[in-house]
Amino acid sequence: MADQFDVIEAGERGRRRWVGFVVVLALLVVPVVSLLASRDPMPEPVRETAPIRSLKRVESAPNVLHPPARERDGRETIEVVFPHGVRAEVRYPARLGLDRLGVRPFQGVWVDGDYQELVAPYNGEAEVTRGAEPIRSFAPHVTLWPRQAGSGAYGQVLLFRFGRWRMAMYDRPGGLDYAQRVAVAGDVRGEVNGGYLTLSGTDRVRMAEPGERVRGEPVGPQLWFGGGISDMVVLIPSCAEVDRLPRGVRGRGRPVSSVCRGGVRIAAAGDPGFVKAALDGIRITLK
Repeated sequence: MADQFDVIEAGERGRRRWVGFVVVLALLVVPVVSLLASRDPMPEPVRETAPIRSLKRVESAPNVLHPPARERDGRETIEVVFPHGVRAEVRYPARLGLDRLGVRPFQGVWVDGDYQELVAPYNGEAEVTRGAEPIRSFAPHVTLWPRQAGSGAYGQVLLFRFGRWRMAMYDRPGGLDYAQRVAVAGDVRGEVNGGYLTLSGTDRVRMAEPGERVRGEPVGPQLWFGGGISDMVVLIPSCAEVDRLPRGVRGRGRPVSSVCRGGVRIAAAGDPGFVKAALDGIRITLK
């Protein structure tokens, strides 16, 4: 009897321990649940919408102007302004699409008698900066950038900002010293007229004039239509003899030729049909 009693007593004591454990657990859980229920809902995590700086892409629209064109009887007409301020009317077969190619300025510059160039990089600021940092700033609108890989004999780059336009001066062999760069930053002036950029300088920093040449190549004011891998037309307001066409239009691995008409040299490169249509069909009236 004693053994049986002992067994029964042990079982009752085990059940009481289990029931007690459940009661204690309930007493602990109820306050915790009440506490959580009484708190304000946790705010949703804030989503970071700004891109990580190291992953940002440099967005840069093409550094060109698309002038409005008037079309009539299969021909289009656009108004242009050369970098030295001379205006002109350009008429051409509509299929050439000069307005769609876009136009940008070119201007040769003399700095203390040394020749430099002001060009409009087709891909804008990103073509010069390439995600790097400037070496220094010479003015609020002029910065100096490192020499670009694959640029051959060309050195560091001065980048100018004139309104919507970005103009680059790539150091030619010999380059510019610090004082010359300061002079260029202060003396090269640019104004935007009807979307077109006009440029001026001083006696020390002089803009090359129509008809001037360097090693047989025209270096005065020009307008370049197209770029990159597209067909290209260059308008040069001078019929002076040249030994070479501008660097921007030659050496593209495609046919290139020119003709002089109405006091303006018309150079074209690209598809043979495009070149022929450009040289035969473009008409220019200087104003």
